[in-house]
Amino acid sequence: MKLCIFVGTTVGGLAGGMVAGALDLDTFSLGGFALSGVGSIVGVYAGWKVARKLEE
Repeated sequence: MKLCIFVGTTVGGLAGGMVAGALDLDTFSLGGFALSGVGSIVGVYAGWKVARKLEE
């Protein structure tokens, strides 16, 4: 479960950072940081759901 959550957090954070870049936000700006954080949170949830499915 921890591995799935770690991968989800990493992928989600990178995806959020890429969305921030697509919106012309600087990587170290507040908006970029917020979108990366939102992506990480979504990644944690997705990783948790995948781990739960794999346990069944």
